[in-house]
Amino acid sequence: MLYFLIAVAVLLLAYAGVLVSYVRKGRKIPPAAYLVLAALNGLILAGVLAWAIVAS
Repeated sequence: MLYFLIAVAVLLLAYAGVLVSYVRKGRKIPPAAYLVLAALNGLILAGVLAWAIVAS
């Protein structure tokens, strides 16, 4: 489970880096990008909650 959380966190950081590069170039962030960010954050939250439930 820990490796899954680390992999999702790395994906989230890489995707955020891509979005920052968009903003620096003066482009607008596409609306679908917010859905991807929400999905990645949701995966991390679900993984942490599942890990906490299993550990207790």
